Formats: sequence, structure tokens, C-alpha cells
Amino acid sequence: MTAPSDRPLSYAAAGVDIAAADATVARYRAIAARTVQPQVMGGVGPFAGLWRLGAGYRDPVIVSSADGVGTKLRIAIAAGRYDTVGQDLVNHCVNDILTTGAKPLFFLDYLATADLPQELRAEVVAGMGKACEEHEMTLIGGETADMPDMYEPGDFDVAGFIVGVVEHDEVIDGTKIAPGDALIALPSTGLHTNAYSLVRSAFGIAKGGDPAHDRAVLDERPEELAGASLGEALLAVHRSYFREIYPLRPLLHGWAHITGGGIVGNLPRIFRDGIGAELDGASWTVPPLFRLIQRAGNVEDAEMFRACNMGVGAVLVVAEADAARVLAAVEGAWRIGTIIERRPGDPAVRGLPA
Repeated sequence: MTAPSDRPLSYAAAGVDIAAADATVARYRAIAARTVQPQVMGGVGPFAGLWRLGAGYRDPVIVSSADGVGTKLRIAIAAGRYDTVGQDLVNHCVNDILTTGAKPLFFLDYLATADLPQELRAEVVAGMGKACEEHEMTLIGGETADMPDMYEPGDFDVAGFIVGVVEHDEVIDGTKIAPGDALIALPSTGLHTNAYSLVRSAFGIAKGGDPAHDRAVLDERPEELAGASLGEALLAVHRSYFREIYPLRPLLHGWAHITGGGIVGNLPRIFRDGIGAELDGASWTVPPLFRLIQRAGNVEDAEMFRACNMGVGAVLVVAEADAARVLAAVEGAWRIGTIIERRPGDPAVRGLPA
């Protein structure tokens, strides 16, 4: 056993500065206070957040989800940009519960690090607060974990937990999807929060190498990006579809949030047996960012469509009779395909590179 030190050991010397963390939590409280709704009982500080659902619901169903930002964080760290990943996290979670028709109520976060400066922690949480305000949703609590020796200097991770509500007879569960229904695509704002491990390998960045090299590559402004830097394009905030989709709930037979796995991996998640999709791959032009990634990494078409959203952030399923109304209601939307019958052994999605 090692002999005890003559100098008293403090928690701060071991890597956890409680006083600094307490000061940052006070900043978190100020951010959260701007998102508080009347249903909140208490506030940030107690051991648990309280939300009073109250009257006004006939048969409410509570909807929940959890997610992270993945290795997009490595791009953010390399670029020195910390104010967008919190927005990514909230918007991703909002979209996930919105697939059921749920309205978001409140959000909690988990931020883990070893020595991320307190100012940057506050920037991350401020991004969450901004997105919560945009959705009139409460940032009701969270946890910041100081974990020396678990993370390399400057590293951190975030996760989000969301709770929403929908009336039982208004749940969107895919049971209404039928052959002949129209498939409507909504554009993404870029990669959203997926495929960043592929991106980092394609460009040879944010993989523990020279930070100066990483920053130089992210600062490049390829002609394809119309004046934007590569870093700006890669850190574009994950789009929330709440304002467009929520008013359309009565028309939706189902909708898929296109995240990791691309269209082929996510659209079938809302299909029951015997249902498939015939897509028109020529119905849209893949945004230049994805072709730039593909060229940089010499990635095959099928792999790109498995890893990335390829410019399609959501796919809505509506009756053919409602397709024109939905297309007119959502700017940038387009008809991407049709629901078809699927026999055993047939692919769930046809019309894309395989």
C-alpha cells in the first residue's frame, strides 16, 4: 500500500471542484428559469422535478424518449463550438416523441466530463435552454457529472431525456398506414446527429490527432458549400419538425424521423407486416454536403444511404387525398414515394441504392 501523503487531499485536487460546479449550477438555474411553465412544481435544485399534468386531458398517454448527440461532439470540440450541440440534443428528442403525435412537456439533461471549463458547460446547457424555449418546454432538471480519469482533457458527453403527452385516441402508431398512401419528405438541415464517425474518417479529423490540422480542415470553404465552412455545415443544428408537423397530426397515418440508419433503416420502423415503401430516388437532389463526404471518403452510394439521411430529415405518411394539403403546409416538402403491399421476403423500402 502506498504511504499516505503528508499533504491533506482535497476533492478539487482529485479533479472535482465542488465550488466551481456550484457556481455553474447557479447559471443552469437561470437558464432553466426562462423555460418554466405553470405546471412545474418547485424548480431546478431539489432531487427530482415535479410536473402537474392537471385537468384538460381526456385520456392522456405519457410519451418518453432518451438520446444523445454521438460523435458530433468531437466535431464541436475540434471547432471550439459549444453552443449548438445542446440544441441538437433537444430537437432530436422532440422529433422522436413527435412521431407519436406527442407534445413535449419537459426535458432533462446529463452532461459528463472531466475538466471541461465551467464557461463551456454553461454554453452547452444554454443551447438546451434555447431549444426548450423555442418549444415552450421546460428544462426541468439534469445532472452534470465530474468524472476525472473517465474522460480525456476537454472531452464531454451529453444525453437528453424528454417527456411529452398525447391523447390516447390521437396517438400516431402506424396502424392506419395502407397501400396507396402518399409518402412526403421533409428536408434536413444537414447530417443532424448521425454519421459523424463516418465523416471524421472521411476527412481524417477529430480522431485524436493534431488539433491545428482539425481546425484547418473545418475552416475550409469548399466550393460546393456556397460560402459556408466545412465546420459550419457539419455543425448545422438538427432541425425540429414540431411547428410544421404538430398541426398536421389529424392527417398523419405515421411518420419516421430519419436518424442513424438513414431512410432504409428508419422508415420500416413504423410499418406493420405486409406494408412497404416504393420510393423515387430521383425526386430530390442530394445536398452537396453529402456528396462532398462521399467523395472525401470514397463511400459507396448504398453505404451513404445507410449511414446518412441524405437530405431527408423526416418522411410523413398520409392518405393520397391529403397529400396536396400536406405538401402545401410544409415549406420544402416533396412527394418521395408511395406505400405498397409487401410480401414476405420483399425489402421494406424499394427505390434506393442497395
